[in-house]
Amino acid sequence: MAIQFTASQSVEITVPQQPIPIQHYLRQPQRLVYALVDSSRIQQLAEEIFRLKMRPLSFMSLSIQPTVDMKVWIESNDTIYLRSLGCEILGIEYINQRFDLNLKGYLAPSQFSTGSRLRGRADLEVQVELPPPFCFTPKPILEATGNGLLKSVLLTIKQRLLHQLLADYRRWVISQLQEERLVNNDEITELPILNLE
Repeated sequence: MAIQFTASQSVEITVPQQPIPIQHYLRQPQRLVYALVDSSRIQQLAEEIFRLKMRPLSFMSLSIQPTVDMKVWIESNDTIYLRSLGCEILGIEYINQRFDLNLKGYLAPSQFSTGSRLRGRADLEVQVELPPPFCFTPKPILEATGNGLLKSVLLTIKQRLLHQLLADYRRWVISQLQEERLVNNDEITELPILNLE
């Protein structure tokens, strides 16, 4: 039985004022990936492409573990985009061959007199052909369960984004300021000493 599940999630984050604007931080989209997903479940395949191993998900009596290849990039307007390129389901070959995942999202900064704000949205769609035993389950029940599962996945990502992104941004600002201080100190010590006798 072929079936489609969908979910969307929007996010708005007020960014506390820092000495370095959030736009500078966003120019390294890989930091966003590491803020969203535990680093032990990320493999970087290319500059903008990451393989994310998701936690096992339970759908009715099935337990599946998707591995998603994602492209994450930034446009000239400082907006970060992400798009799934492919997906593999570990554990159940029948579903792996009949499973299609499509994830699209963005995160865009906007400047206000009071500070910055990040706005974003993610849309997740899954098309799958379920094994024969599921033919006996009414389609509305399957759809409600599947849509609820996708919504919980996006909600988990949103929660991590709200907590991890700002914490990582703060850490990044501190490290940038420390690096700047070290460079400035090195420049001062390298100035020639003049003997004015």
